[in-house]
Amino acid sequence: MTAAPEMRHYTAAQAREIRATVEDIYRRSYTEAIASGDPFDSPEAFMHRFDAYTAPDRLPGFDLVVAYLDGAPAGQSWGWPLRPGAEGWDGVHLDDGDTTQFTAEDGHRTFALSEIMVCSEHTGRGIARALHDELLRGRPEQRATLLVEPDNERAYARYRKWGWYRVGWLRPGWDDAPVFDALILDLPL
Repeated sequence: MTAAPEMRHYTAAQAREIRATVEDIYRRSYTEAIASGDPFDSPEAFMHRFDAYTAPDRLPGFDLVVAYLDGAPAGQSWGWPLRPGAEGWDGVHLDDGDTTQFTAEDGHRTFALSEIMVCSEHTGRGIARALHDELLRGRPEQRATLLVEPDNERAYARYRKWGWYRVGWLRPGWDDAPVFDALILDLPL
């Protein structure tokens, strides 16, 4: 990466104010997925999920990080702490262990990293890693979780390199959602 991106954090309310930027980054990052015609990957479906994640009082602790290069958005990442009874674990199938104990959330145990994306014209510059690290830097939770499609070899390889490991799989409750592998990263205390 030649120049370090400027990282800006946004709360859920602030993220809703830059909704057009969020959609623009998605469209410039997921060009192939959008072109595939898969309903789950349509910009409309993506923004529907974004609106749900940022709805008032829906996800306390939501954090959006946008990377800017020369003042223009180049990528984004977001997530939130899982609350007690978190829907995010609904339907999880663990490779090993007790599901009840694994999914017991208190609002401070697990941070759900929902998205990392970099606009296609900026890939290969280390921006994804910078977004990942910025979003997780200083998190008070014990661990983070994310979902990745098992056949997304490029992303999967990066996540493993960054210390993530598979714990099982799940299919989120969103319309047309694929099956994802569930990964965990132990966060430093």
